[in-house]
Amino acid sequence: MINPLLSKWDTPFGLPPFQEISESDISPAFDAALDAARARIAEIADNPDAPSMANTIDALEAADQDLSRVLSTFYTLVSTNANPALEEMQRSFSPRLAAYSSEITLNPALFQRIETLWQARETLDLSEEAARVLMLTRRGFVRAGALLEGEDRQRLKDVTQRLAVLGTQFTQNLLADERDWFMPLSPEDAADLPGFVVSAAEGAGREKDAGGPVITLSRSLVVPFLQFSPNRALRQKAWEAWNRRGENGGATDNRSIVTEILALRQQRAHLLGYETFADFKLEVEMAKTPANVRDLLMQVWQPARETAMQDADRLTAMLHADGLEGALQPWDWRYYSEKRRVAEHDLNEACLLYTSPSPRA
Repeated sequence: MINPLLSKWDTPFGLPPFQEISESDISPAFDAALDAARARIAEIADNPDAPSMANTIDALEAADQDLSRVLSTFYTLVSTNANPALEEMQRSFSPRLAAYSSEITLNPALFQRIETLWQARETLDLSEEAARVLMLTRRGFVRAGALLEGEDRQRLKDVTQRLAVLGTQFTQNLLADERDWFMPLSPEDAADLPGFVVSAAEGAGREKDAGGPVITLSRSLVVPFLQFSPNRALRQKAWEAWNRRGENGGATDNRSIVTEILALRQQRAHLLGYETFADFKLEVEMAKTPANVRDLLMQVWQPARETAMQDADRLTAMLHADGLEGALQPWDWRYYSEKRRVAEHDLNEACLLYTSPSPRA
């Protein structure tokens, strides 16, 4: 039987035939596509012909199309319908993909072909688009360690693989905390919410087999709950649960993972000749340097803070008008911002009605 992930898709817009794909198809398809991509990369690197845009750069672009197709389908499934089996695959795939990436960028023969084209770029009569693709390809290899030698090359490879493992673990821990937490709503609590929020909460309750509507940490549910629920204690409970994802202790706590990720990012930056990871990351962005980012932020900081403080004063006045004492809290922002928006909308509507000319008799 042909694996649907590896067959040609005769579907609208080339979308994956999800109805034909089972979990048992994924790992074999990944293995086959990864092996095929490795073979194509080896062919490019070992090509006895002189390097050209077609047999090197264009060939690289097409080398792992099958792998990309398998992975795009897999990550869609993981992000929309994760389960233990898919998450185990994700943990298995991450270090292998990092190793595959390093095999490409740290392949001396392959980089030499790219470097030959780069050095001869002025004589190749390249279009603007082709010249940019060549530049981006070479830059990507250099930033991935192609110019490193000896122990530094191996250390960078190890760091890259470890970062891939930690990144996957971080994401899965976050999703686990989102998936496991929920807050039941009483009929009175649900009655105060818009119909679309109640409908979503009822659906979440059925999914959790909770016997009634619940609020989960799905962004599409918790955000409108924070926006519309008048129950301040429940807003606080939901907001705190949302902000504690990944730092609740136990197996899904991300704090030690974050510490290791930051240390490894700094190691990678140093190996590649940068003072900090921020210097490495920003080099290819519009800002270019951390100093430029700070300058921009400082330009907007004071006026943004003044506006935020004005908003806080207005929302605090609304809080007190509702009979609540004390300072405005983070779980109050969305709710009172929505109340202000509705009040201002009603006022604008009233002003328009008042100032509009009367219809002729």
